[in-house]
Amino acid sequence: MKPDERVPRTRTVPSGAAKLMPDIDRPGGWLLTVDGAPQSYVDLDAPEHLEFEYARRVGHLLDLAADPAGPLDVLHLGGGALTLPRYLAATRPGSRQRVAEPDAELAAFVAAHLPLAADADVRVETADGRAMLEDAPDADADVVISDVYGGSTMPAHLTTLSYARQAERVLRPGGSYVANLADAAPFRFLGSQLATFAAVFSWLAIIAEPSVLRGRRFGNVVLLASHHEQPCEELARRCAGDPFPARVLHGTALRPLTEGARPVEDGDAVPSPEPPNGAFSIG
Repeated sequence: MKPDERVPRTRTVPSGAAKLMPDIDRPGGWLLTVDGAPQSYVDLDAPEHLEFEYARRVGHLLDLAADPAGPLDVLHLGGGALTLPRYLAATRPGSRQRVAEPDAELAAFVAAHLPLAADADVRVETADGRAMLEDAPDADADVVISDVYGGSTMPAHLTTLSYARQAERVLRPGGSYVANLADAAPFRFLGSQLATFAAVFSWLAIIAEPSVLRGRRFGNVVLLASHHEQPCEELARRCAGDPFPARVLHGTALRPLTEGARPVEDGDAVPSPEPPNGAFSIG
């Protein structure tokens, strides 16, 4: 994009008022918001740069998901400005990626102003995330990533036991499910998600800032689910070295969060909690 094109761009889409704002500190940096809520940050010049802390944590998981630099087949539920698909295309060339973005106008807005690299094998489809997951073949992906928010909450139909079973079905042996969640003490939503995915997967972990885990504030929690133990020591080292350090909890450390929690059935599902006082909004 030319320097004189680095001006804010806006469009009203079915999801809301979408806005692309250039980052004055990074020549290739752009922030996508919808109705004032930050959705994605991308750097066209350095797609391996992950600005949002939760995205950095997912990036660490992707870095450790397989042999370094080897390609992955990834199903992304939620598109936005395609931060993680761009990251994977840059760090693991040859990766095959499908993205479910239900808002076709938002996807077109992003594509018009923030085009993907020519060699990125990323297919963006107008689809609901759960619908794409249910239509995907068995053992089709190395990683399934859920980062779906309608406004500031995760839709209820992406939180259930039947949904978790679909994720397991689509993953290959050794694959991983990753989700960007958000909650605060007493962590009823997080606990329900841990109970739901523990009923399907044999190994779980979460990544979050200590202040969130101690119940001091609302914030993002990255969930990791698989049937094999992940390299938690290296993951914890990387997360501790981030600008906003995070902790990795797994095994018995998750028990306090799941006490009294039960797997979520489709008829009982509710969206994730609303952030208090627009915690994730920026004007």
